[in-house]
Amino acid sequence: MTDATDLATPFERLGGEPAVRALVDRFYDLMDLEPGYAAVRATHGSTLDDARHKLFWFLCGWLGGPDHYIQRFGHPRLRMRHLPFSIGLRERDEWLACMDQAMGESGVDAALRQRLNQAFFQTADWMRNRDG
Repeated sequence: MTDATDLATPFERLGGEPAVRALVDRFYDLMDLEPGYAAVRATHGSTLDDARHKLFWFLCGWLGGPDHYIQRFGHPRLRMRHLPFSIGLRERDEWLACMDQAMGESGVDAALRQRLNQAFFQTADWMRNRDG
């Protein structure tokens, strides 16, 4: 027998747009507050407002919900859009740790959190554009 959670998208399992918004907000709040995320925070501008909107829009679609990002900007072209920023191992690892902490504090269930961490790692590692 198939469990209902097997059929739901990650977007639905998280709780839709309100939950994705809360996750993104916690992620950027942590990035601003925690000294351990200073390197990844430095890759952003003086304000995180634009990044908050774009990550929310992107994650909605990436998780299986509405394609807000594509409707506004077209194909995400993630690597191309991140090339202007210096992203090495430290920035990748801080981004991943910050997102994992945000997921934990937002109550993302353990199985989904593990699945998302694996997918986030693959994407974040692909974003690296320098050694170290």
